[in-house]
Amino acid sequence: MAFNFGAPSGTSGTAAATAAPAVGFGGFGTTSTTAGSAFSFSAPANTGTTGLFGGTQNKGFGFGTGFGTTTGSSTGLGTGLGTGLGFGGFSTQQQQQQTTLGGLFSQPTQAPTQSNQLINTASALSAPTLLGDERDAILAKWNQLQAFWGTGKGYFNNNIPPVEFTQENPFCRFKAVGYSCMPNNKDEDGLVVLVFNKKETDIRSQQQQLVESLHKVLGGNQTLTVNVEGIKTLPDDQTEVVIYVVERSPNGTSRRVPATTLYAHFEQTNIKTQLQQLGVTLSMTRTELSPAQIKQLLQNPPAGVDPIIWEQAKVDNPDSEKLIPVPMVGFKELLRRLKVQDQMTKQHQTRLDIISEDISELQKNQTTTMAKIAQYKRKLMDLSHRTLQVLIKQEIQRKSGYAIQADEEQLRVQLDTIQCELNAPTQFKGRLNELMSQIRMQNHFGAVKSEERYYIDADLLREIKQHLKQQQEGLSHLISIIKDDLEDIKLVEHGLNETIHIRGGVFS
Repeated sequence: MAFNFGAPSGTSGTAAATAAPAVGFGGFGTTSTTAGSAFSFSAPANTGTTGLFGGTQNKGFGFGTGFGTTTGSSTGLGTGLGTGLGFGGFSTQQQQQQTTLGGLFSQPTQAPTQSNQLINTASALSAPTLLGDERDAILAKWNQLQAFWGTGKGYFNNNIPPVEFTQENPFCRFKAVGYSCMPNNKDEDGLVVLVFNKKETDIRSQQQQLVESLHKVLGGNQTLTVNVEGIKTLPDDQTEVVIYVVERSPNGTSRRVPATTLYAHFEQTNIKTQLQQLGVTLSMTRTELSPAQIKQLLQNPPAGVDPIIWEQAKVDNPDSEKLIPVPMVGFKELLRRLKVQDQMTKQHQTRLDIISEDISELQKNQTTTMAKIAQYKRKLMDLSHRTLQVLIKQEIQRKSGYAIQADEEQLRVQLDTIQCELNAPTQFKGRLNELMSQIRMQNHFGAVKSEERYYIDADLLREIKQHLKQQQEGLSHLISIIKDDLEDIKLVEHGLNETIHIRGGVFS
């Protein structure tokens, strides 16, 4: 998966951003109005420029808020000239503003201030003069440890304020370079991302109310229609909603409002307050980077990142057409990326489960279809034979009483020839007999082999045993009856013999 500059992406292959617009890697369109964390590219731009980078002076861009205080208003990537959302045609008005990449193009401090900052940092890390004895060496090591950790204050002189160590200082060790997916949407697509501090289920259940509320935020103009492009779950019970607005003109045509125009309207103070009341914590445009922006990002390593590491990150980029290296500073950013990775993994697993269920259902349907096809084939064959028999009887009835015609005679001769060839001992009949013999032998051997693998189902075996037991009991009962009858017959015979002997003695 890829990470979209800390901002939630609109496709399944990108990652989502945290809702806080002023920390870490703010999403496209976040604002930075306070002096904060570093990672500010200090390469100044020409004054009076317009377009995607706005008209700013000495502006640098970076991932995170810049050194110093930013001036002017900040808009998302691709805002270009400041535009206001004028309804009934979306008229735009030009204004000079600072354009940010994810709210992170910030105004660097003046060069003397930066120079003093570097000198003070070097003094705090190498040669502090706070105590004037050997304890200054221990203090220098302590300052180095704080700089490596990225937190704390470095005292080095009684007359100069201490140096504030942040995770963005060049000596901080908790830094790495990752890769984020670049958006590929045009400004004309009009896609704007709104991050809500609500669960996805709540957003989906109230989607219609949300659309109506956004329409009211846009002034309730009947020529405007708010559409939801997609809804996706983000970590920490947040939800990303991608919207676009369609404007219908009086002549019947329609167009999408450009993303920069819609975003500029959302960034107005009163509109932003209304969005916050709806639960919006972050808004940004989703537009692709221009080649000039990509070149500027790659050529200037972020503040605090070693140029060698930055160059190696560009070399190791797995897909330079879709991914761009971005710095990861501190454990908080690492945790955010881990949450995003887990979220995307769950979404991928859910999608795989759905695909697996679809495949199982398709396999069942395929099996059923194949069985029906076989059934229809048999039915077709049967109907063909019946049709052929009807045709034969009909033809016989129609030709009844007519002499054999020439074409029928030719057909009879051909049939006789085929019959003779089939009946010839050395021709097809002999071969067929030989094949039939081989088939019978194979069937015999197969039957013998199958007997070795024959088994009886347990339930059937119990039924057979029960039946045989009943037969045995019946035979035993029958034998006992026969024995009793034999005993009776023997008694009868013995009685008859005695009677005949007595009678013979009397008559004698």
